[in-house]
Amino acid sequence: MESYKKYPEVRWADLDPNFHMLHSRYYDLGAYIRMCFLTEHGVTPAAMQELNLGPILFREECVFKREIKFGDKVEIDFTMLKAKKDGSRWTMQHHISINNEMLAAVITVDGAWINTQRRKLATPPPAFAEAFDKIPKAESFEWM
Repeated sequence: MESYKKYPEVRWADLDPNFHMLHSRYYDLGAYIRMCFLTEHGVTPAAMQELNLGPILFREECVFKREIKFGDKVEIDFTMLKAKKDGSRWTMQHHISINNEMLAAVITVDGAWINTQRRKLATPPPAFAEAFDKIPKAESFEWM
């Protein structure tokens, strides 16, 4: 897969008192696109719950470049920067652009899977790893 993008709307509730997007909403957009992709590739919340697995983040960092305002056309994508072949650990990056590709933010996340009952890190089943392998890879992608 070459790219995966979503085009979320900026809602009035997304804005802070300065009339630009709340900083926490940028992170919400990252979670939104990750879950859209996973759900579309069979890694649904129901499947995770059935297997007692959930994604966790060790680090989530956003570099803010431009303000996002009400009415802006927003595009978010994501790529895999690095991953273990079994899908157990990974680093992803999101680019949030506005109004025809002006870069507004870059989000980088480091994550893994956790067994939600034992509260320990876990290796996902092959079907989850296969879905992760379909995530677009960055040009600098590397196996961990």
